Amino acid sequence: MAGPRTASFRRLEAHPAASRLVAGSFTNATGTLTYKGYLPRIARRHPALFVMLHGAMQSADEFASITHMNEVADEYGALVLYPEQSTWAHPLMCWNWYDREHQFADGGEPALIAGATRQFCALHGVSLRHVYVAGMSAGGAMAVILGAVYPELFAAVGVHSGLPAGAASDWLSALHAMTSGPMTPRDDSGGLWAGERSAVRTIAFHGDRDTTVHPANGHAILDQACHSGPDLPPSGSLTSERFRTAGGGAVTRVTRSEDRGVSLAELWIIHGGDHVWSGGGEGASDSGPGPDASREMARFFLQH
Repeated sequence: MAGPRTASFRRLEAHPAASRLVAGSFTNATGTLTYKGYLPRIARRHPALFVMLHGAMQSADEFASITHMNEVADEYGALVLYPEQSTWAHPLMCWNWYDREHQFADGGEPALIAGATRQFCALHGVSLRHVYVAGMSAGGAMAVILGAVYPELFAAVGVHSGLPAGAASDWLSALHAMTSGPMTPRDDSGGLWAGERSAVRTIAFHGDRDTTVHPANGHAILDQACHSGPDLPPSGSLTSERFRTAGGGAVTRVTRSEDRGVSLAELWIIHGGDHVWSGGGEGASDSGPGPDASREMARFFLQH
């Protein structure tokens, strides 16, 4: 697949920046999900869609500012969709990633987000082959679930400070996973846990001083992503490299690549990093120094 530098582009009708922001909603049997969207000035001939899931106590607008993903989307000619959790569904605007009712396809919040994604693609001419999902914290945990239960819709997953699928089945186990790391995911109901679903192409970021979501979750996400399934070849090796970012921070990147060099799974360990989006929008709350997670996610997504 052609990378972003060699892709063909088509020019959109010029609009003021404000008019490139759109809003909508999707309704199914579970309820109604509102969302914000961003349309780039210049879109690729076959544009990608980045679905971005905010963390607890964040709004769609705040998450756009934290991640500066609209700016990245302009560079790649991609569209962005920001589903927004409601206070009716959760008082802290947290995705219910730890509730078993919201961990399967065709029901709960995964079905709402997938439905909103398909609706947005139909409205704005995005092929369902070019859709990717990412999130932070609770949004990252939900992104992993979406990649596992909708592999035909989401080609790759990005996770920042999140948790693996199956890390929790209720609020008590969620607290344990967040503070101490996940126990071995188990499934006694025929669901997606214990690696029974296809491994999902995943890029993850986690600060090693995160006191909100234990850093062990980042390693668990990598382990889950490297589990061989129909969508991932068994070949490939893990490599680890430590380097310093442009801002001087230290990072260790663990990568699983296939033979032709395309990375199938990556874990970026941000040394000294807390529970913030690495390299996010300048001055934005919940963003901090480190590698530009948004640009690295876009780079990883467009490989697939």
